Amino acid sequence: MYAIIATGGKQYKVSEGDIITIEKLGVEAGEKVTFDQVIAVSDNGLKLGDAVANATVDASVVKEGRGKKIIVYKYKRKTGYHKKQGHRQSFTQVKIEKINA
Repeated sequence: MYAIIATGGKQYKVSEGDIITIEKLGVEAGEKVTFDQVIAVSDNGLKLGDAVANATVDASVVKEGRGKKIIVYKYKRKTGYHKKQGHRQSFTQVKIEKINA
């Protein structure tokens, strides 16, 4: 059984027991989170739309952190313009506990 959920502007395919990395939620480690934006649920056939209107996915927060640094470098030739900037994206790691469909 799997479900497709939407959080942080992205969609994730999850099953029970999966550990996924999503956009930062601002929740402490060990707390419970419920995702109510369920797009689809597959259990002996795919269910969409009104069939999953009341479906939820329960998860617990494993940890919060920041990703690997990426370098953003802007450069324009012949003008002497260059700009170096780093960025680390914040994330939340969650473990999927139960899919309620």
